[in-house]
Amino acid sequence: MIESITFDKVNPRVFDDAPAGASSKVWNSLITFRRGVSYLVEAGSGRGKSSFCSFLYGLRNDFSGTVYYEKSGGGVLSHPECDFVSLRRNSLSMMFQDLRLFPELSPVDNVMLKNRLTGFASEATVRDMLCRVGLEERMEVPCARLSFGQQQRVAFVRALCQPFDFILLDEPVSHLDTGNALVMGEMLRERQMQSGAGVIVTSIGYRMPYGYDVCLQL
Repeated sequence: MIESITFDKVNPRVFDDAPAGASSKVWNSLITFRRGVSYLVEAGSGRGKSSFCSFLYGLRNDFSGTVYYEKSGGGVLSHPECDFVSLRRNSLSMMFQDLRLFPELSPVDNVMLKNRLTGFASEATVRDMLCRVGLEERMEVPCARLSFGQQQRVAFVRALCQPFDFILLDEPVSHLDTGNALVMGEMLRERQMQSGAGVIVTSIGYRMPYGYDVCLQL
């Protein structure tokens, strides 16, 4: 179990040409994200929201500084020491800004394809979650034929349907109306209350409605 993730003077390499790199409450700072706490990370375009999520999730290492993952029991792993395949299966979940769905597969099949790696949720549970986000009549339609907002809801359900200690949601409601955003916030809150997970949401301005514990500017 991952109890916390610490950014120690992390700065994206893309900012190296700036006189002092980037600077914020996250970049070039010492900050710890803790399990059980919900964080909103806001920033304008080009400030590195997706890079931030990719660093946390272990998809990229083009940064200076160090990312530490503290395990329950006190063990600490630095970014290069992590087995991210295992972490992404058991401890870290992510909803990507570009969604990364399989366009030829239906919403049900997109969620179940990943869910089969962990056996976390039954197909009946998956279908119920898709119904809750308003996709009851679109569950068997290839995702390529869904609107971007509908695809966002599929990606959100997929992110919830796995074990995790931290869930990362990169601009999860950018193409959704308030009603759908509220439903997603309710589902996320239910899951956080059940599991005690840490929640990290990024936003360029339109926030997922949620009772965030900490709000940060990137």
